[in-house]
Amino acid sequence: MNNMSGSLAQYSEIYWGWPIAVYLFLAGLSAGASIVAVLISKKYGKENYYFKAAALIAPVAIILGLALLVLDLGKPLSFYWILLLYNFDSVMSIGVALLLVYTPLSVIYAVGAFKNEIALLKISLFDVVANLASKLSSLLEILLFILGIGVGAYTGFLLSAAHKIALWNTSVLPVLFLVSGLSCAGAFTLLVGVLKDKAKRQNDIAHYLLKFDFFAIIAEFLLIVALFMVVKGASTSGAESVANALSANSLGLMFYIGVIGFGMALPIILDLSVLKVHDFKREFAVINALFVICGVFLLRCYIVYAGQIFI
Repeated sequence: MNNMSGSLAQYSEIYWGWPIAVYLFLAGLSAGASIVAVLISKKYGKENYYFKAAALIAPVAIILGLALLVLDLGKPLSFYWILLLYNFDSVMSIGVALLLVYTPLSVIYAVGAFKNEIALLKISLFDVVANLASKLSSLLEILLFILGIGVGAYTGFLLSAAHKIALWNTSVLPVLFLVSGLSCAGAFTLLVGVLKDKAKRQNDIAHYLLKFDFFAIIAEFLLIVALFMVVKGASTSGAESVANALSANSLGLMFYIGVIGFGMALPIILDLSVLKVHDFKREFAVINALFVICGVFLLRCYIVYAGQIFI
């Protein structure tokens, strides 16, 4: 069958399917959310919906992603071995070590973000963790910012370690996944914050996130262009992979319509229109955020599938 058209069902050599794409999406979202939470905390403080949203998204996303990854491994009851046996020549082992530190710290930071709400529950363990998070807030923010960069880039390094796959084996991919994770986290934080801030009392933070996302999308687009140019110039097989990946097949349509169209072009147009006025309509911000989130998810799916199909 012609591999340039039709559905993805025709391809049999797909070893990493949608669960890996979802995991990469959630891990990138979590890493980006940690960084966004720290940025909002430093600029606007911690008593706002947007900071709390970002702080909560980080642990929830990484826990869901890790749970999906463990299930996808096929032997979920034996997953603990990867926590005990390390090979630091392996990208996956380095990633596991990062996540082993990052995940509990993101949980502690989130508990600290909801210290006042948790105090009402009167659960002593949560109170202890919340107080600890408050005392170590500055240290936690430094660690989470650094680890967030590491985890966000790791989602790209995990794929780039596959040397035989031209579309993955490039140093641009970790940077692209880090930036797209930041874009998605900014959009997700904006979405939750706008929905909570019905009185529009924190519009200044919403505007900050809209600007943040605008520049992140521009950087993301430039990195996508760089990715294809680097892969194309690396070898003849790489040039063929890029040509096939950008052709008018089902994946090509996903890229042009989903990633570039809905995920980048429309959010940029909405950003430019929404940022003109301070008292913007919440619906525009919500639509903007949803487009960005979908675009980043489709980018992960596109890279995962296109890399394996067009070798």
